[in-house]
Amino acid sequence: MGGNTVIEGVDDRADMMETQKTFTLLGLKEDFQMDVFKILAAILHLGNVQMTAVGDEKSSVSLEDKHLNIFCELLDLDNDKVAQWLCHRKIITTSETVIKPMTKLQALNARDALAKKIYSHLFDFIVERINKALHFSGKQHTFIGVLDIYGFETFDVNSFEQFCINYANEKLQQQFNQHVFKLEQEEYMKEDIPWTLIDFYDNQPVIDLIEAKMGILELLDEECLLPHGTDENWLQKLYNNYINKNPFFQKPKMSNTSFIIQHFADKVEYKSEGFLEKNRDTVYEVLIDILKNSKFHLCANFFQDHPVPISPFRSAITVKSAKTVVKPPNKQFRTTVGNKFRSSLYLLMETLNATTPHYVRCIKPNDQKLPFEFDSKRVVQQLRACGVLETIRISSQSYPSRWTYIEFFSRYSILMTQHELSLSDKKKICKTVLQRLIQDPNQYQFGRTKIFFRAGQVAYLEKLRSDKLRQACIVIQKNVRSWHQRKKFLHIKQAAVTIQQYFRGQRAVRQAITATALKQAWAAIVIQKHCRGYIVRKLCQLICVAAITIQAYVRGFLARKKFQKMLKEHKAVILQKHARAWLARRRFQNIRRFVLNIQLSYRVQRLQKKLEDQNKENHGLLERLTHLASTHASDLDSIQKLELELEKLVTQKRTSEEKGKKYKEDTEQKLSKLEKQNAELQEQKTFLEQKLQEETEEMKDKMDDLTKQLFTNVQQEERQRIILEKKFQNEKQDYEKEIESLKGEIKTLEEEKIKLQDQIQEEHIIQDGLKLEVGHLQKQAKMIPELQKEIELLQTQKMDVEKQVQSQKQEMREKVSEVAQQFFESYDVEDVRSRLSTEDLEHLNEDGELWFAYEGLKKATRVLESQFQSQKENYEKEIEALNFKVEHLSEEIIHLQKLFREENDINDSIRLEVSRLTSENMMIPDFKQQISELQKQKVDLEQRLREQAAKMKGKMEEMPNQVHHSLSEKGQRRTLEDQTETHTKEEEKQIATIQEIQKTINHLKEQHEIEDKVKSKIKQEAFHLTLENMDLEEELDMKDRVIKKLQDQIKTLTKTIEKANETHVPAVSKEYIGMMEYVKEDEARIIKNLILDLKPRGVVVNMIPGLPAYILFMCVRYADYVNDDDMLKSFMSITTNGIKQVIKEHAEDFEMLSFWLSNTYHFLNCLKQYSGEEEFMKQNTPRQNMNCLKHFDLSEYRQILSDLAIRIYHQFILVMENNIQPMIVPGMLEYESLQGISGMKPTGFRKRSSSIDDTDTYTMTSILQQLSYFYSTMCQNGLDTELLKQAVKQLFFLIGAATLNSLFLRKDMCSCRKGMQIRCNISYLEEWLKEKNLQSSSAKETLEPLSQAAWLLQVKKITDEDAKEIYERCTSLSAVQIVKILNSYTPIDDFEKRVSPSFVRKVQAMLNNREDIPQLMLDTKYLFQVTFPYTPSPYALEIIQIPSSFKLGFLTRV
Repeated sequence: MGGNTVIEGVDDRADMMETQKTFTLLGLKEDFQMDVFKILAAILHLGNVQMTAVGDEKSSVSLEDKHLNIFCELLDLDNDKVAQWLCHRKIITTSETVIKPMTKLQALNARDALAKKIYSHLFDFIVERINKALHFSGKQHTFIGVLDIYGFETFDVNSFEQFCINYANEKLQQQFNQHVFKLEQEEYMKEDIPWTLIDFYDNQPVIDLIEAKMGILELLDEECLLPHGTDENWLQKLYNNYINKNPFFQKPKMSNTSFIIQHFADKVEYKSEGFLEKNRDTVYEVLIDILKNSKFHLCANFFQDHPVPISPFRSAITVKSAKTVVKPPNKQFRTTVGNKFRSSLYLLMETLNATTPHYVRCIKPNDQKLPFEFDSKRVVQQLRACGVLETIRISSQSYPSRWTYIEFFSRYSILMTQHELSLSDKKKICKTVLQRLIQDPNQYQFGRTKIFFRAGQVAYLEKLRSDKLRQACIVIQKNVRSWHQRKKFLHIKQAAVTIQQYFRGQRAVRQAITATALKQAWAAIVIQKHCRGYIVRKLCQLICVAAITIQAYVRGFLARKKFQKMLKEHKAVILQKHARAWLARRRFQNIRRFVLNIQLSYRVQRLQKKLEDQNKENHGLLERLTHLASTHASDLDSIQKLELELEKLVTQKRTSEEKGKKYKEDTEQKLSKLEKQNAELQEQKTFLEQKLQEETEEMKDKMDDLTKQLFTNVQQEERQRIILEKKFQNEKQDYEKEIESLKGEIKTLEEEKIKLQDQIQEEHIIQDGLKLEVGHLQKQAKMIPELQKEIELLQTQKMDVEKQVQSQKQEMREKVSEVAQQFFESYDVEDVRSRLSTEDLEHLNEDGELWFAYEGLKKATRVLESQFQSQKENYEKEIEALNFKVEHLSEEIIHLQKLFREENDINDSIRLEVSRLTSENMMIPDFKQQISELQKQKVDLEQRLREQAAKMKGKMEEMPNQVHHSLSEKGQRRTLEDQTETHTKEEEKQIATIQEIQKTINHLKEQHEIEDKVKSKIKQEAFHLTLENMDLEEELDMKDRVIKKLQDQIKTLTKTIEKANETHVPAVSKEYIGMMEYVKEDEARIIKNLILDLKPRGVVVNMIPGLPAYILFMCVRYADYVNDDDMLKSFMSITTNGIKQVIKEHAEDFEMLSFWLSNTYHFLNCLKQYSGEEEFMKQNTPRQNMNCLKHFDLSEYRQILSDLAIRIYHQFILVMENNIQPMIVPGMLEYESLQGISGMKPTGFRKRSSSIDDTDTYTMTSILQQLSYFYSTMCQNGLDTELLKQAVKQLFFLIGAATLNSLFLRKDMCSCRKGMQIRCNISYLEEWLKEKNLQSSSAKETLEPLSQAAWLLQVKKITDEDAKEIYERCTSLSAVQIVKILNSYTPIDDFEKRVSPSFVRKVQAMLNNREDIPQLMLDTKYLFQVTFPYTPSPYALEIIQIPSSFKLGFLTRV
């Protein structure tokens, strides 16, 4: 229960802080860390829960157990359930469920299994999170794995754990022996060394004993499957199968519960107790269900039913074994611990066989961890257990020591003679040296690149080398010691000589010096002192006087020179000021003149275009008139045809009357005949009565019958005659009425003809007026040469004025020069100085009178110069203004001449057209055309008339602007006149010339106004002509209507003549209301044809975007229109399910996702636009507001659709990211878009080996092409611009984050040149945004961290100012990221330097004040929040039609 928690030399608190810091650096937040610590604490407390035995077959846990309560509190579990199911288990059969209590041992095993299960899930989860944090988006070609081998274990009591560890060591030792043997063989084969097979210990029989069929593990798994299996039964099976049959399996003499296995290191005795239970390691489902229902989300998520996450590293790298690995034969044993351990060991062996392993053997010198203690037995035991002794034995049997020729030469060149070193071939030198040093040739072998030695030969060579070095050291020591002693002797000798020298000199001085000699020497010194001082003083005085005189002259010269320089500079500044002002004015005037010329040319071009347009319109109107005249002539032809038909009808009437008369005469003749017959019959009757009285009765009867029949016949004939007469009279009346109506219409046509003749006469009058105006204009044109002469006079006057100005300038200059000369001549400076005394000069200087006089003269000269400059500027301005006016007038005159010519041409063309029209109008009755062409021409005429009306309105709107422009020009001219008047007051000499110029200007203005009036009159007349043409067109339309009426009447007449009673009713045009009628049984067909089977490419081309969405909404409108709730609900639900099914089936199809994202968005907008809510109806048309839903509120379905759209958008973004992610790192970092920028590689980095062909690598252009493909597909599918911008922003964030994460993890990419490369690639992306007009998508801001990182790689990193600049500029990077880049910075060449640690510390100290997240890697899976803006549809539902390719013929438009 704990014991001592303190270990000497271990600081748990520091380790805990380091662990938390590491978690934070990997992006694991504090909440996640606390959850991990809670689960670890819960596992520890679960292991301390005490189980108490209740009898032999039961056990229990106290509810007051502190560790149980803490465990349940940490994981938020129910105490009662945990306490119950830790001691019970549930057995479910087909008929019932039985709860069985567990013994104390079973309960302890279940508790430990649960703790191990939780810990296993926690460990996998932490590893997965760390892998995610370290994962980068680039392709992974190679990896480095570190395997911590368990080590061979043998204790006093060995159980299932030691068995598994030693089994793994057997497999690893076998792989190690094979690898060492393979390396030896490959080395000898490569160097062409004779190879003899070396026998070494093979432990395959021991491995077969453990893992083969019917081996120890398989028998253990088989016993675990038995319901009443025990350790004793399993051990008995082992005894029966392996004793005296397998030499590596033995039974202990003194134990019946153990077995011995002969491993490669030693014999190990294993206790069989607990093998079955540890192999089962069962965690009961009831406990797992309790943990699933935990309110602690992390713990509950461990036990949810979800697929096992695939490691990102495993998905990127496929490892294939170099040899086939035996897999377990039976699949039913895979649930046990032994089976799991065996399968994981197989995977480990596959990885080791597919990679290049390197081994590091760690040996403990003692078990107590004490310093300077070496336990030889323990070390030998470890070496044997690790297989090192076996490896040494294998190596020692061959050539264990090997040197390359260069290494051997550099190592043992000290053993070579001078003759041997003189050879050029080092390989030959090594061979001769070895033949001389080692006499036995079997002790070494020469390979291609290496020399192989038997055991002990390298030690022999090292002994020879050390002996040689020892002898050389002795010689060096001898010489150094002799040199040191000699140097010491010479130093002592020199010291003795100097001491002797000083001693002898002191003795000679004492013998030579006396008192008299000292006095004489002192006196001589005093005399020398005074003499030398006098000479020096004299020389100093001479030098001082000379220096003062020189200084005086030099200072005067310098002062005069400085004054002259100042004076010249002052004058130069004045000249520069005036010259620059004159140049600036001249430049401005040139620019103004150029601008005015451009304006005039532009206005002339506009007027020319207007005249051309008017000409075109006039030609069009004339053509229209001719066309209308032709149509009118055709109308007259039709009228003549109608008259002919009337004549035919009159003739038919006459024939019918003649037929009636003939019929009357026939009937009268018949009656007369009948009367004659009657008379004859009567005579016969009387004759017969007289002759035959007997037959009289019979004859009477017959006669009566005959008379009756005749009478009925006569009556019928009379009735028919009366009916025919009535019909004839009715038809006669109808014909008379029609003839009268036709006569009236003919009269109206004749009246219209007279009106047209009157209009033509009026046009003749207008043409006469135009002729008069043209004559007036010609007279004015004759005035143009006179104006040109006046302009030439003005130009000559201008030249005279310029000459006068130049002469005045010269006179002013001469006057100024004369005044200056007189002033300087009148005042002689030297005379004034000679006259004035020094006192007067001082007095004047004190009062400052001389200075005031000098300043007054300077001011006077400045005033004169300023006046001269002002006059000069005024003259120049006036001359330039006059030049500009003259040029402007000449241009306007030329322009007027052109206009006059064009107007004359227009008038001539109008005259010709009018004459042609009059001749055609006179010929109107002679033209004949068909009536059927009138309907087609009428539509064209109406369209043209509308266009002309619009053009005329535009011209009328432009007229005020022109008038305003002319008024503004007049205002400018008035200002110029005022300026000229002010100038005339100041310049009295030029009044006369300016007045003459003003007169000419006024005269030109008057002429210009006259010309403007003429232009306005011409425009008014053109406008009148257009109006008259429009009136003529309206009259022709009226005639068309009359002709149509006549056509209808002719049709009715022909029908009456032909006695046809059929009437043709014109078809009524259908008016659609934007609905699609369907039957509820057709919903599945709609969804199948419109959603499930629809291909985007067929819809996108030549159709409106979102067409399926509009069709779906029209069906929804029909359900709302019918007011069928069930129908609406079923249709909406089947629609959303269909879209979900399409998205699920095409989850990786970018075009399909883009298409249905657009359609879902349009469908959602339609539901909003026609919902009837005011906020969505503001931008609708009145017709769209009429089409709103009437009966149902679909706000719930809008929410469902918006959720579906968000889901589609996320899948859409995921597909784009998966497509572009493999291109980011190769294109942004590895590919060199700037050739030569990254040609040099950093020192210390080897080139990355890759198994992938370099021809398939991605470039920056591939990224841009992929982005363009995404953009074009989204645009073709009609995706909204806001959604498109959000998608582009997400892609750019992924590009920046993935590139930055790879930059953090790759030190070879952190260089100045790579920063330039990244900056260039970012500029390509920004240009792409600009090209696609996506600057407002804020995608550029997502690249800001990457841009700052590129800048950080390029910037100088030396001084404090650099550190401050980095702190201020790198705002988008965190402190951890900045420090990582600085530490990873690697120079490419000698011109760059590494970042010093002191500079990094400075930057880090500045960045400590920031409150940012201490996270190195950016989250590439981060998604920005998506918003779906509301944009109403511009398409009307009534216009939308279903294409035949949709196969929706069963839908009908309402």
